[in-house]
Amino acid sequence: MLNPIKLASKNFLSSLDTSLEEFIHILELAKNFKNKDLNIKLKEKVLGLIFDKSSTRTRVSFQVAMSRLGGTTVDLNPTTSQIGRGEPIRDTARVLSRYCDVLAIRTFKQTDLEEYAKWSSKPVINALTDLEHPCQALADFMTIKEEFLDFNDVVLTFIGDGNNVANSLILCGALLGVEVRIACPKGYEPNSALIKKAYEIYKNKNLLKITNDPHSAVFGANVLYTDVWSSMGEENQKDEKEKVFNGFSIDSDLVSKADKDAIILHCLPAYRSKEITDEIFESQKSRIFDQAENRLHAQQALLSCLLQ
Repeated sequence: MLNPIKLASKNFLSSLDTSLEEFIHILELAKNFKNKDLNIKLKEKVLGLIFDKSSTRTRVSFQVAMSRLGGTTVDLNPTTSQIGRGEPIRDTARVLSRYCDVLAIRTFKQTDLEEYAKWSSKPVINALTDLEHPCQALADFMTIKEEFLDFNDVVLTFIGDGNNVANSLILCGALLGVEVRIACPKGYEPNSALIKKAYEIYKNKNLLKITNDPHSAVFGANVLYTDVWSSMGEENQKDEKEKVFNGFSIDSDLVSKADKDAIILHCLPAYRSKEITDEIFESQKSRIFDQAENRLHAQQALLSCLLQ
C-alpha cells in the first residue's frame, strides 16, 4: 500500500515547495484516495482555515478532506475573529500554532502568507494568494494525468489573465517538464519573476511560451484552460477587462485548432459567454467537474503528507 511521505519543506506556500518526486507522490496518493484504495486516519488533528477571500471549492474541499482523514476543521472567519480587527499576523500565527496542527490560508498578499509561515510552528498551506494557487495546480495536473496517463508530450494552453492560476501552472509545468503556453492580452502577462524562475528550472526553455495570440497558442494543444478575467479584488476593472480580453474566449473556433482529443479545464467559478462559451463548457471535452472534484483528493493527499 502506498503511504504518505513526509515532505522536505514544512510548508506548501508555492508550487515549488515540493520536489518533482514529491509532486508525483502527492498525485499518486490522491489517485489512491479517489479510488478508495487508501484509508488514512489522522485522529485528533485540527486544520485551521483563515480565509480573507470568499470561497466555495477551496473551503469545502479542505473541510471534507480533513474530515475523511479523521480530523476536524476550525473555520476562522476574519469578520468574526480578532484577525479582522487588525491583530498582528505574528500573534495570530503563534496562538493558532498552539491550537491547530496545520493552517490553510486564503489571502491577498503572498507576503502575508509568508509572515504566517514565519511565525507558525505548524505547517502552512497556500489556499490562494494573488501570486499563486498551488492547490488548484495539484488538482489540475491530477486531472491531466487521469486523462493522458502521464505528462509526456502534453501541451497545456492557458488563455486569459496571467493571474495566480497561470503562475502556478507555469511553475508546475517547469517542475514536470510540461509544455505550457500562456495566451493573454498585452500587459496582462504572468508575473515576470515567476516566469524567470520557471525558465531556470525548465531543461528545455522552448517548453514555456508567453504570447498575445490565442490562436497560435491553442494549435495542437492537448489541454485548453481558462479562468475568470477579473479575479477577486478586481471588480472595479471588470468592464475594462471585458473589452481588453475580447477574442480570448475559449469557443468552438479555438477548440477546433487544438488536438482532436483535447480536454477543457476551468478552475471555476465560470462566467459563460465571457472567458468560455456555454457550448464548450458543457461539451464532452469538458473535464471541469472532474477537475473540481480532484481538489478534494489532491488536498487530502497534501494534508496527509504535511501531517506525518
